[in-house]
Amino acid sequence: MKKFSQLAIPYIVWAVLMLVLPMALIALYSITQPGNSIISFSITLEHYARFFTDPDFLIILWRSLWIAVKTTVICLAIGYPAAYYISRCGEKQQNFLVLAITIPMWINMLVRTYAWIGLLSEGGLVQRVLGFFGLGGTELLYTEGAVLLGMVYNFLPFMILQINTALCKMDNSLLEAAADLGANPAQAFRRVTLPLSIPGVINGITLVFLPAVSSFFIPKLLGGGKYFLIGNVIENQFITVGEWNFGSAISMVMAVIMMLLMMCVRRAEQHNWGGKEEK
Repeated sequence: MKKFSQLAIPYIVWAVLMLVLPMALIALYSITQPGNSIISFSITLEHYARFFTDPDFLIILWRSLWIAVKTTVICLAIGYPAAYYISRCGEKQQNFLVLAITIPMWINMLVRTYAWIGLLSEGGLVQRVLGFFGLGGTELLYTEGAVLLGMVYNFLPFMILQINTALCKMDNSLLEAAADLGANPAQAFRRVTLPLSIPGVINGITLVFLPAVSSFFIPKLLGGGKYFLIGNVIENQFITVGEWNFGSAISMVMAVIMMLLMMCVRRAEQHNWGGKEEK
């Protein structure tokens, strides 16, 4: 047992240096105000007050949460049927379909998002296809729809793979037992398949919603600066404006929101399995 605990030391050191220390520095920046000298600073909550009293920032925060919700709902609506179909296929077909879903993820997400600029731009492939239906003059790029499309495209595989994993782990003899007891396919799905797939659904929602709510380069590229989300605000404060303290405060607000959402997800998963929180 002691040997196993010693093997964990490198990971603990890495976690402290790469996760705990940066978060501690961001938390410190968020509650301090630089003074006249390099080593002098004062404790203040002015940055948090500025964020929560400025309606523009609150609107951007709500917009970020809302588009993340829409992204998650669309990914779930598309991903569950796809994952269910894959889980019902044979082993070779499953391997091929899972590979087809994961192959695009081998390419950098930034490169994949850049590809959509060419597809959605004026005179691009998508607009040409819409032109056959008399919709060629519709503006596609630099709109909320383009941002939503980019997020769904990039995050959909996470939803499909999580749900598919949960469905593949399901014991098919339970469906046979349900059929023997007189359940039709719809009842078997509602009473057996759906409840057993909830852990995969919850994991998929987590893996889609959290990166969607904090994404900054997808709205920057496909929104063209016209569609500003909270991730763009944080990037702007750190890189363009140079207000690290205020940017750190916004980052801490988003970190708290994400932790609260993860706690809600954990509670939902425990409720699904009928478990109780450990005291």
